[in-house]
Amino acid sequence: MKTVGIVVEYNPFHNGHLYHAQKARETAKADVVIAVMSGHFLQRGEPAIIHKWARTRMALQNGVDLVVELPYAFSTQKAEIFSYGAISILKELACTSFCFGSENGQTKPFLDALATIQTAAEPLNRLIQFYMKEGNSFPKAQTLAREQLFKEDLSLDLSLPNNILGYHYVQANEQLGEPMQPLTIKRQQAGYHDESLAFDSIASATGIRKEIEASKHLSAIEKFVPESTLIELNEYYNTHQTFHSWNQYWPLLRYRLLSASITELQSIYDITEGIEFRFKETARHAETFSDFMEKVKTKRYTWTRIQRMLVHILTNTTKVEMKQAMSSVRYIRLLGMNEHGREYMNKMKKEISLPLITRAASHKELLALDIKASDVFMQGVQTPELLNIEFTHPPVLLL
Repeated sequence: MKTVGIVVEYNPFHNGHLYHAQKARETAKADVVIAVMSGHFLQRGEPAIIHKWARTRMALQNGVDLVVELPYAFSTQKAEIFSYGAISILKELACTSFCFGSENGQTKPFLDALATIQTAAEPLNRLIQFYMKEGNSFPKAQTLAREQLFKEDLSLDLSLPNNILGYHYVQANEQLGEPMQPLTIKRQQAGYHDESLAFDSIASATGIRKEIEASKHLSAIEKFVPESTLIELNEYYNTHQTFHSWNQYWPLLRYRLLSASITELQSIYDITEGIEFRFKETARHAETFSDFMEKVKTKRYTWTRIQRMLVHILTNTTKVEMKQAMSSVRYIRLLGMNEHGREYMNKMKKEISLPLITRAASHKELLALDIKASDVFMQGVQTPELLNIEFTHPPVLLL
């Protein structure tokens, strides 16, 4: 069976995601579409709007055949590590190809950019360090260094978010021995960070979440999402009386910042250069999460980078824990499948070299970080049965 892999968050699943899944199958001429989906905390350093099994159901009802989890150790990382974890999982699942959305829409520029950048790795790194010492964030330093070193030699705009991720997917595939064919489709209409709902039927997940928060009513987004997404969101809200956002976790985060010692904060993954002092002091005066972020933001650190740090503080994830967990992909966590996905897994499960996990209770040590992250995520709702959902919820079957 021919398979195509996609890397997703579905926060929530919308019409642009539907287009991506359909075009990935069509472009790859694939029998099976496999999605590697982030769990409860996401790459931009924020909680998912609803839990991963509800997002899995959305995917399976809209063109995806199999959903596996991108572990916390990779899902809450910068683009390079995020991409390497996701592509490693797709390789392990023997995908023929992988397909990503991009602002560019053509595969060759990604391959050309990778080759060009690899030939100048050392001078590029020196320039990046130079620009970072001048106080720029890492992404800004990368952009400035590439502009100076390559000028017009790169035909790929690596300042655009989907192009950045696509570049790192292709890079990871190359590092893994090029087991899959990279494919890309042009992102339609709304940009990755677009906060407005300006188009007829396509909006970014960011824009959709903003609209839900502002309007407090799901009817405002109905033309931008499949009907199944509306049903899942309605059911989730009716059951739990809320969606997840940073606002709900602010009291927990502030408690962590104020009660932890400086030494404890320094042990948390990604905390560097004394920013823990700034976090701790700002937590004394900020009234809301947004207020905290506005006060703590600096030129040196992007909003996303700070949010990822705060996720690790919230989940108490240390440098030691993360170093071990992100050293390599160590398992495949199955979240859900339809009939095509089940048929594929039945054929492939003996070929997969890593543990294939369907029950968390049997692999508590391997899943330690994911279980902890899930426990923290569930503090955002006041529904008792969710506190043990990591152990009680089986993979979603849509047959």
